[in-house]
Amino acid sequence: MRIGITCYPTYGGSGIVATELGMELAARGHEIHFITYANPIRLDPGTPRIYYHEVEVSNYPLFQYPPYDLALASRMAEIAEWQDLDLLHVHYAIPHSASAYMARAMLAGKRRLPYITTLHGTDITLVGTDRAYFPITKFSIEQSDGVTSISENLRQQTVEVFGVQNPIHVVHNFVNCDLYRMAKEPHEGRPRLLHISNFREVKRVTDCVQILERVRKHVDCELWMAGDGPDQSAAERLAFELGVHDHVKFLGKQNHIEKLIPQADVLLLPSRMESFGLAALEAMACGVIPVATRVGGVPELITHGQDGYLEEVGDVASQAKRVLEILTDGALRNRLRWAARETAETRFCTSKIIPRYETVYRTILDGAPRG
Repeated sequence: MRIGITCYPTYGGSGIVATELGMELAARGHEIHFITYANPIRLDPGTPRIYYHEVEVSNYPLFQYPPYDLALASRMAEIAEWQDLDLLHVHYAIPHSASAYMARAMLAGKRRLPYITTLHGTDITLVGTDRAYFPITKFSIEQSDGVTSISENLRQQTVEVFGVQNPIHVVHNFVNCDLYRMAKEPHEGRPRLLHISNFREVKRVTDCVQILERVRKHVDCELWMAGDGPDQSAAERLAFELGVHDHVKFLGKQNHIEKLIPQADVLLLPSRMESFGLAALEAMACGVIPVATRVGGVPELITHGQDGYLEEVGDVASQAKRVLEILTDGALRNRLRWAARETAETRFCTSKIIPRYETVYRTILDGAPRG
């Protein structure tokens, strides 16, 4: 198939999943065309069967806010016609789904261009519920030829909030188990905690610093923080105030996270909301034990006490206690890390998930046209 993929090409779960999906589909023989305003972060240049088409936005003085959604729709229609695309797959509803709807309408009468919308979380729970975007979000989802969500929890929220009637297929996030692997040898130095995010308020990055401070009263360990964002300065300031700044390393954005994760022992995911928890899955594939919060779709990934731990949002004492248990009990740590790897391999490996996307594509292409 020839598939056009649109996503936010920056750090964040939706863009990472879309990029990884494109690479996995290309590896399976499909032709993938990314249509975005910048080259996706995790997209390695020169990957066979993958093409990139930039969306250029006019800065005409009349526009206080350049209309990216219109430029995107025009570019989608152009690439679909020039490259003979079979379908569009857009990630994150706003504005990508609305742009795909316009592109489909622009080509009506010339050729069929179905589009699939994948819902990732805040496009439904935050942006989509904003009064300014609610009607267009609901409309573009309902007009989609196919809709998928990354967790059952998100599917339920979408139905409850928007009253969407068309089917929503749950296709969980995935991990390449050949790329994300357990370290062959233990890393050198102190036990290491790891946090990976875009450092937004919802990620509660300062909780990670508080957890480190509590754990260090009993075990000499360190915290690595991968990524960046608006709450990084707050985390840096708190680390200094708590006297643990020499034990926290801010690594910035990491393009090859699969090389970083195996160097850790525990992944911290203290988020206020996660529709799935991709960082936790990638950690589990590397045998790094997640200590996360019991929110959103995370319980669909982590089984408490079996392959990781789930605690309540903001309960840094309980989260720190779980980290201590992992770091001080070798038998427990070994059991959890192998169970985490098994969960990744048996339930969320690319070989399990990518065929489900292919099934959705084929079902849409074989179905009656809409729009």
